[in-house]
Formats: sequence, structure tokens, C-alpha cells
Amino acid sequence: MAGEGISSGSATWRIKDRLVDVRFPLVMGILNATPDSFHAASRVTVDNALRIVERMLADGAAILDIGGASSRPGAAETEKDDELARVLPVIAAIHQRFPEALVSIDTYHARVAKEAVTAGASMVNDIGAGLLDEAMLPTVATLGVPYVAMHMQGTPAMMQDEPKYGDVAAEVTLFLSERLRAAHAAGIADVLIDPGFGFGKTVDHNYALLASLQRLTHLGAPVLVGLSRKRMINAVLGTSPEKALNGTTALNTIALMQGASLLRVHDVCEAVECVKLYHAVRGDQK
Repeated sequence: MAGEGISSGSATWRIKDRLVDVRFPLVMGILNATPDSFHAASRVTVDNALRIVERMLADGAAILDIGGASSRPGAAETEKDDELARVLPVIAAIHQRFPEALVSIDTYHARVAKEAVTAGASMVNDIGAGLLDEAMLPTVATLGVPYVAMHMQGTPAMMQDEPKYGDVAAEVTLFLSERLRAAHAAGIADVLIDPGFGFGKTVDHNYALLASLQRLTHLGAPVLVGLSRKRMINAVLGTSPEKALNGTTALNTIALMQGASLLRVHDVCEAVECVKLYHAVRGDQK
């Protein structure tokens, strides 16, 4: 049943003309087809993407998330044609070499989502939750793929300009409940939600949200978290993105214990180890 199977359960996703069984928690590997993503090691081109994908799949990645427009704080909007020129060759190459791999397109443009799915993508990951392009939800519905709706206060260009909340967990939960309903109403069968760590939130907001992550699980949709190497780690530990793997692993473990269903990460092997240890703590059958 669409929407069932959060946290440590299972689900069946409709992806175009097939049904795919998934078991949570899952790990999503990050591939940035951009020249300016905040973690340089995640940047890919057609020349090196297949090698990186092969390693991620061998390490246990269930999904590969490919983006062609930087969403780091202060980032200007990327032209759609530039975004497409970056992601389509990478997606097509991956789909040809690894046809069974689940590829997610990280975009808030409906046109990019449509062309990426045509090229071989299997999911749409939208930081705008359908609000930055009014065509996004109906487009994804016609594509017949799972959809991730993320919370963000503002836009990437100004989201870190003094973000304010009364109760960050309550406000993010309300927002995502509304976007979840909107996505289902548009005809999207399988919807995931993402609280948007680092998107229009201070460090304190991020940790308050992580501490209350279980509230999101009550919405009945799988919760995706993207904590990997972010400023919320570096601000506390005094590290840089290049030195934030240990902090990422610690926060990913906390997120799993709080009910996260998917970990979006730069480092697949370490995240998969978190999931294995999480199952061991729970006593889950292998």
C-alpha cells in the first residue's frame, strides 16, 4: 500500500511501469553534477560518475541522488538549461550501465524533473515541496514516480537571512503535513518528507528539529534526512565539511533512532554501517 512502511518497515513503490519493494531504513548516495557544491568530493562529471556509482552501489546505496543546481545557502538560481546539461548525461550514463539502480533527480523545476525521469531517473527530490514551481506536483503525478517534499524557509538565495520560528518542530511538521496532502491530492502515490536540515534554519533550529524528529513519523510518510557534513555539525565540533564524517555518523545514528527512514549522505559505506547497527540494537531479523 502506498505510504506504508516507515522507519524500519517496508513499502512497495510504483516507479513508472513497475512495482519496487523497499525496506527501510535506506541509504541515498549524493552525486552533485555542479561545480560549486559545498563538499567538493561529491562533485561528479560523466567521466567519473560511473566509478563513484559503482562504489556506492557496492557499499549498499539503495538510491542515487543527482543534482545539477547548488542549493547551498546564498546560492543563486541555476538556469534550467544549465541544470539539464549537467544532469542528463550523468543520469543517462548511469541508467545505461546500471539499469536497475534507483536514481533520484534533485530539482525544484518540473521541466528538469520530467526530462530527468525520461532519461532514466526513478524519483524526484524537490527542496521546494512543489511551491517553487506550480507545475511540479502535477508533473510528478503524470511521471508515476516517488516524490520527496522538503521543508525550506525562503529560497536558497536568502533562506539563512535570520530564519525565525516559534516552535520549529511544530511548524515544520504542519508544513510537511500540508505538502503531503497536496502531493497526494495531485495524484502522487508515494510521497516522502524531508525536514530540510540547514534550509532556512539556524544551528539551534536544526538540533531542536532533530530532537523532535519522531513527530514527523506520525504523518505516515517515510522521513528522509540530509545531515551529511553540514554546518550544524561543523559549528559544534569546529570541523570543516572535509572533516565532518564522524559527526555525520553520530547524527545519522540519532536520526535513525528517532525514526528516520532514509539517510541522504556523501559517504554510503559508513551510513550503511549505521543502519546495520541500528537493526542490531532493535533485534531486527536479517
